[in-house]
Amino acid sequence: MQNDTLPVVQTVGLSKVFKDFWRRPRVEALKSLNLEIRPGEVFGLLGPNGSGKSTTIKLLLGLLHPTRGRISVFGRPPADVAIKHRIGYLPEESYLYQFLNARETLDFYGRLFRQHSRVRNDRIDMLLEMVGLQHEARRRIGEYSKGMARRIGLAQALINDPEFLILDEPTSGLDPIGTKQIKDVIRQLGDMGKTILLSSHLLADVEDVCDRVCILYGGQQRAEGEIGDLLADTEKTQITADALSPETIERIREVIHEKEAKSIDVSVPRGRLENLFLRIVRDAQSAKVATSGVGQAGAIPEFLGAATSSSEQIIKSLLDASNKEEVSKPLEVAKPQPREPSAAEQVVEQLLGQKEERPIVSPPASTEPDVEESPDSMPKAIDADRNIIDSLLQNIDKKTDKDK
Repeated sequence: MQNDTLPVVQTVGLSKVFKDFWRRPRVEALKSLNLEIRPGEVFGLLGPNGSGKSTTIKLLLGLLHPTRGRISVFGRPPADVAIKHRIGYLPEESYLYQFLNARETLDFYGRLFRQHSRVRNDRIDMLLEMVGLQHEARRRIGEYSKGMARRIGLAQALINDPEFLILDEPTSGLDPIGTKQIKDVIRQLGDMGKTILLSSHLLADVEDVCDRVCILYGGQQRAEGEIGDLLADTEKTQITADALSPETIERIREVIHEKEAKSIDVSVPRGRLENLFLRIVRDAQSAKVATSGVGQAGAIPEFLGAATSSSEQIIKSLLDASNKEEVSKPLEVAKPQPREPSAAEQVVEQLLGQKEERPIVSPPASTEPDVEESPDSMPKAIDADRNIIDSLLQNIDKKTDKDK
């Protein structure tokens, strides 16, 4: 059983240097990164392009080997195959099979984890409903938009009920509705006990869902901590109240100036554009305005809950299925239908038929009981043939004598 006191991910002095053909150092992507991700938290990995985010993720997945330092995932090296089934990964670009539809894609990844067919089918239905693609399940992945591909990519990353989920730009290509849905899913998964590593350039998304963040620049760690602590401005005080009259505001100004000798800035608070957009969409959906976009997202699947492990859920589902399953009838094997013989086969059959129709000279029937022939006795048909040949030879000899 996993010990919750141990970090899910821990790196000490992690460094990665990419070398050229001559083994000379070319790029130092990471420099002495010390990172710790605790169980059940949503951790944000931030930084501009080239700061080392993708390199860090590849090192955690065992796709790259560190040049220096130590790295562990669930207390094991990332290359250990034993921990792979506990990890879910959504890459920045979803490289999915273009000719498979959504159901076939999730079924394929479920088979990679050797899941029972009943478990796979149940999870596929729940995941498609969660990402709002239940009505596009039979559509080929190659026909999906980028936002729809990101949705099915997230479902693929959750098919094995991972304990540690790595999401690289999960909201890339999504509209504001999809972005809000994915952020809600991430937040709910974190509340359910999943450990999540989120890498994104959209700082507002990270601010909304992450508990702690690490900011990289030039391969080095520049800041790390709780979101609230990093964003808190201790040099200012914010007071929020319902709408006040001008007289009250002026009285407050006088009191603050008298007590603290400081001035205040009074303004009307502004909402977020995201909230305005979502409110307009909800109103349109309530009015049942027709649209060809993605459907509404559903609830988090039950199998992703932290109450029981994925193995316990699979065993329970198999036991329930075996108790309810009736004895099935034996399958009837279809008899092969006769086919028309080809022209060559017809000729061969005719030749064989002619051979079978050749008369075989047999001895006259005997009234004596049948006696088993010895191995040394000649077949009777061969004796008859010899008699015929002898008679023909005698006739030829007689004719020759007359000619002489």
